[in-house]
Amino acid sequence: MTQAGRPIRVAVVDDQPLIRAGFSMVLAGQDDIEVVGEAENGAEALDLLRTVEADVVIMDIRMPVMDGIQATEQLMRMDDPPGVLVLTTFDNDEDAFAALRSGAGGFLLKNAPAADVVNAIRVLAAGESVVAPRITRLLLDRVVSDRLEPANGQAERLDVLTARERDVLALVARGLSNAEIAKDLYVAQATVKTHLGNLMAKLHLRDRAQAVAFAYESGLVRPSP
Repeated sequence: MTQAGRPIRVAVVDDQPLIRAGFSMVLAGQDDIEVVGEAENGAEALDLLRTVEADVVIMDIRMPVMDGIQATEQLMRMDDPPGVLVLTTFDNDEDAFAALRSGAGGFLLKNAPAADVVNAIRVLAAGESVVAPRITRLLLDRVVSDRLEPANGQAERLDVLTARERDVLALVARGLSNAEIAKDLYVAQATVKTHLGNLMAKLHLRDRAQAVAFAYESGLVRPSP
């Protein structure tokens, strides 16, 4: 349930009817989740979300008419955008990285267990980002495997951060939770949360997922060998 005591409202966007139906069937079995609509491409999704409200959007990337990246970018311009859970595969690495930068808050492979999808929806509805699971770390490592040099101008942006904020950002990018970071740095979780909030404000990052993308783009963190 949301803080308002109502079910989490979810929209399912995928160009394959069977996949949409499969997700809707799984989610219909959850007491705290309600499917408010389906769309077969990004343009339909935008039209749908003008008529219904959603807390989370399950978004495919490769779709006709308008892909998931374009749709996510437009959703993020809304006054109160929903969380976007992108479903991807390892053969669409560049698309996945672009979606991360566009503001998507979570990533799962299309063959992820149903329980992982349900959990990700709950995490996004709570205002967090799904960046900690091992599968996400593997995806991010592969996404940036060819990005050996920092993106233009990104490394210089690190100069506004304190040494401790850099430490926190690097550990976030490695997939650690706030509790794990606190243990690693021997500080309180509240301190980690403060550092994270400060660095995101300084770098003008929307959420934890964008922080991960920036850490790789700036060269602060490199992909695992």
